[in-house]
Amino acid sequence: MADKKNLLGYSQNELEKFFLGIDEPSFRAKQLLKWVHQKGELDFDKMSNFNKDLISKMKEIAVLTPPKLKKVLVSEDGTKKYLIQLDSGSSIEMVRIPEKKRITLCISSQAGCALQCTFCATGAQGFEKNLSADEIIGQLWLANFNDKKDAPITNVVFMGMGEPLLNFEPVISSADIMRNEFAYFLSKKRITISTSGLIPQINKLADRTDVSLAISLHAADDALRDIIVPINQKYPIDNLLDACKNYLSAQKDNRHITIEYILIDGINDSLSHARSLSKILTGLACKINLIPFNPFDGCDYNRSKDKNIEVFRRHLSNKGFITTLRVTRGDDIDGACGQLVGNLKKATQGKKVIERQAIA
Repeated sequence: MADKKNLLGYSQNELEKFFLGIDEPSFRAKQLLKWVHQKGELDFDKMSNFNKDLISKMKEIAVLTPPKLKKVLVSEDGTKKYLIQLDSGSSIEMVRIPEKKRITLCISSQAGCALQCTFCATGAQGFEKNLSADEIIGQLWLANFNDKKDAPITNVVFMGMGEPLLNFEPVISSADIMRNEFAYFLSKKRITISTSGLIPQINKLADRTDVSLAISLHAADDALRDIIVPINQKYPIDNLLDACKNYLSAQKDNRHITIEYILIDGINDSLSHARSLSKILTGLACKINLIPFNPFDGCDYNRSKDKNIEVFRRHLSNKGFITTLRVTRGDDIDGACGQLVGNLKKATQGKKVIERQAIA
């Protein structure tokens, strides 16, 4: 198996090249995409429009293998956190968030993270590896097909473990599969790539995709953001916002950048901070997503007080910004924003959760 190609993460273009390389017509790529990503079928023998010779040939040189699902934790609010084990031995987590009109999957792009944002449990555990395209798209495949009782995913956010733009090519390739009409056929507005602010990659992004972009900002001045989001020391706020404007100018429709702002008690949640944020965002087509801090072991930060959150939100709204307050979901299973660590040990200690084995 080690020598076989895992076709799960192949885009349509890559599959066309694969089939042409084994003397098969390129339309086989569309057929395979439909079998795998629309019907959830991984067994070549069950692909009825493939002849026996093709099936035999493919079984010799290729596999369709998603990452291994180890555990599923179910929150009291219906959020699901999945622990996934990679062939390398690393573990990652993804989170399924059901809402009234959509089902969002928060997926990981790296095992661990090297950027060490101080509000994030993933950064605290360090970096292990970049995920391959099959390990990334495999998360969406598992969420759609592991449990037949679950409704299909409608939205995908690259907001799980890792910095997506530090794993650029596999992330973009996976987003291409998500958008492909023969695969998941998600619209560009239903896929969001979140970044802590890697300017060269943001500049490169517009040439490769037109999915939605979110910026993990969390502070309105460089001195504070240097601490909360250390990559700011290399890519300061003014330059980052210029890159955001350039990304929007390359799009053909009226788009917005999502500004993510975690509210930490006594750190970045005062009215003065809100005024600074509204000032620097003036002129940028954006909406602001306020996120109350979610605690994790080893971090001294606390969630902002409700009255401070409301004052912060009201100021931004009064200044004309579309401002939403993210409802904390899955915190009873350590599945909320900033809590993913790829380790179930902490998630199960002292928590009232429903735990069940992954469905085979």
